[in-house]
Amino acid sequence: MECTAAHGLVRALKAEGVELVFGYPGGAILPIYDALLASGIRHVLTRHEQGAVHAAEGYATASGQVGVVIATSGPGATNLVTGLVDALRDSVPLVAITGQVPRNLMGRDSFQEADMVGITMSATKHNYVVRNSADLLPTLREAFYLARSGRPGPVLVDIPKDVAYETIAYQYPPALAPHLLQPPPVLNRADLEHAADLLVEATRPVMICGGGAMTSPGSPQLLTAVAELLQVPVTTTLMGLGGFSGAHPLYTGMLGMHGLYAANMAVQQADVILAVGMRFDDRATGKRKHFAPNARIIHIDIDPAELGKNVQPYIGLVGDAASILGELLQVLQERSPAAGKTSNWLAQVRDWHRQHPVWVERRREFRVPFVNPEVLKQVASANQAGASATPAPVRPEDVLRAIQVVFGSDVPIVTDVGQHQMWAAHFCLRTQPRTFLTSGGFGTMGFGLPAGIGAWLARPEKELVVVTGDGSFQMNLQELGTVVAEKIPLRIMVVNNGHLGMVRQWQELFYDRRYSAVDIRSGTPDFARLAEAYGIRGIKVDCRELVPWAVNEAHKHPGPVLVEFQVLEEENVYPMVSPGGANDEMIIGEAPVQSR
Repeated sequence: MECTAAHGLVRALKAEGVELVFGYPGGAILPIYDALLASGIRHVLTRHEQGAVHAAEGYATASGQVGVVIATSGPGATNLVTGLVDALRDSVPLVAITGQVPRNLMGRDSFQEADMVGITMSATKHNYVVRNSADLLPTLREAFYLARSGRPGPVLVDIPKDVAYETIAYQYPPALAPHLLQPPPVLNRADLEHAADLLVEATRPVMICGGGAMTSPGSPQLLTAVAELLQVPVTTTLMGLGGFSGAHPLYTGMLGMHGLYAANMAVQQADVILAVGMRFDDRATGKRKHFAPNARIIHIDIDPAELGKNVQPYIGLVGDAASILGELLQVLQERSPAAGKTSNWLAQVRDWHRQHPVWVERRREFRVPFVNPEVLKQVASANQAGASATPAPVRPEDVLRAIQVVFGSDVPIVTDVGQHQMWAAHFCLRTQPRTFLTSGGFGTMGFGLPAGIGAWLARPEKELVVVTGDGSFQMNLQELGTVVAEKIPLRIMVVNNGHLGMVRQWQELFYDRRYSAVDIRSGTPDFARLAEAYGIRGIKVDCRELVPWAVNEAHKHPGPVLVEFQVLEEENVYPMVSPGGANDEMIIGEAPVQSR
């Protein structure tokens, strides 16, 4: 059947199972938008291309499917680059389709021309420019295969406008050419059995769950089965949150720069570490030469390039996490690990938790913010929040604990980047995979709101909470328009301390309180009133007594709602490992704790 290349592309999307795409139109991409119009594929119009690519990331991460984003040429396409790098770092499967100027104008600095292949060479898993319409369908087939296969990631397909108008014979390739298929890695059985022996013999074992542990269906359940069989404490990276239940008695918390004391100490004193689907990046390891100095590391990863890139494993097992964990579990069951072998070790980890819990009070006097007495009177009379005569200032802990209590542990949480991200990681414990979505590897401010849009559209049967900060939120707050237009009932929690909080914390601790360009109070809008201007319910909270009431109001509200929490400006995230420090050299409150 003959059709235009643009219509062929839309039919190819449907053949790949795509039901929803995110994007923003423009001149060079108009043929494809025209073909989308009656296609049956839902298009979500964001208010900025960066919002579109983050929304596609949220959709892909929450659903496990390939996210699709569409943009026009030039600035439309270049506005995707931050999201593409973000997806590459966090292994998010995306296909980005960009328009390009006609072929006869390419290479001439034409209006809205940008060399997207050159620009995104290091921002994508692979990229293409389709110069021949006959190549379009095979290219799309390859793009979707590459995005979802092996270690997932973003793939870009750049299509000149005149190519999209050409007539093609539609025949979507049923399979890839054999030379393009990646054969599954062959598992070294001897290494697997050696790994099992190490785990059975270990007296201080630790398991680390990374983001890759959730990519393979069934791997979180198998990881839990291995941990329970061996009675091993389990920690996670930031991207691994939810891959192992935060309510499980073996869960030790997140490790790394802002990891829990018990998690970091357990890893540092371990004799054997089983790491599943993680990159051993600097935020997780601290000073690498001091990372887990006495541990023999067993590293499972789908990407062979990750084995030994940052930390050299004692045993490296390349392959699908579920497949390897399944075989490892079988071997371990045959070994019949001795009961009680790790009991002393688990007791030590629990003792570390008691000594240094997640939250450490700052010993400093803070001003009490102004509170509208009429609001307090109304709340007290309704007995909704138990307001006191002397209102207390809001602490971030109050906000995140209330979110955890009111919304529960399986509602998806999407965060932006900064202090609020770390507080959410500690206090909003998830019990299911794909329920803690954040920008880990690239740390992209502005990720949270658009990613929350995409994540809710992937799973509309669930509530979804976006936790953001006043700095991050202003990066992409225009996507409130998308929330309203698409009728998405997001619960947006803005933790507002009037500063670029994480940067301010670094300047306090490591630059002798020389605060430079971090105070953003001047010019920052009233977020609750801004939400109301969009038609979203807005609530503003500046005293602790109102926090539970406000979070409950957000939970009960049928549509989108934004709650702005005015928190103390000098709250810090603890524990913290100094840049360049080892993971057992943590700052706890005002004084560093050195354990080595």
